[in-house]
Amino acid sequence: MDASDTDTVTTQPEDMDFGRLRIAFDDRVLRPRPWTAAQSEWAAEILATAPAGPVLELCSGAGQIGLLAVADTERRLVCVDLDPVACGYARRNAAAAGMADRVEVREGAIDEMVRDDERFAVVVADPPWVRRAETGRYPEDPLLAIDGGDDGMDVAWRCLDTARRHLDQRGSLLLQLGTVEQVDAIRERLRDDELSVTEVRWHERGVLVRIDRL
Repeated sequence: MDASDTDTVTTQPEDMDFGRLRIAFDDRVLRPRPWTAAQSEWAAEILATAPAGPVLELCSGAGQIGLLAVADTERRLVCVDLDPVACGYARRNAAAAGMADRVEVREGAIDEMVRDDERFAVVVADPPWVRRAETGRYPEDPLLAIDGGDDGMDVAWRCLDTARRHLDQRGSLLLQLGTVEQVDAIRERLRDDELSVTEVRWHERGVLVRIDRL
């Protein structure tokens, strides 16, 4: 971890296994949830036949989902998160996994951190999807990491719009959501769109939606 990271990581870090990786974080960052390794595993499956090119992880937090997705590949990973603490841990975790040379972490709004000419084979996103009125049910989680606005979809829509602009031909977005209603909203938004929901997988505390550029 370089000097810039020590400015953002100031409390005693924890670490835990996430797939075959060891991930560091603290209570200012959303604790990695073991079930979300399924998102990494599905992304890795998609990457096996995806077009050449890098992977983009939006709302990356400590970086665990994207890092595990590309761990057994040579692909470059770009992680984007608004939280400087999370970005510090994403850099730290990339270095610990031996991937610092092919992982770039960008701090800022997801719709501002990707250059117009950049294209990605796969986009992975775990946006905040809890409805604002329900965030009090999760007092252990940082508010920034879970507050998805009134319907839980504010950040998810930005992830979808970013993917639309930056997915390569035959590229895929793997989006994590929380409810049936949110999945239905995605399907409705993509009616007659160049992007389409092609598969949905339900898990312990959420749902994974695969969206392909057709």
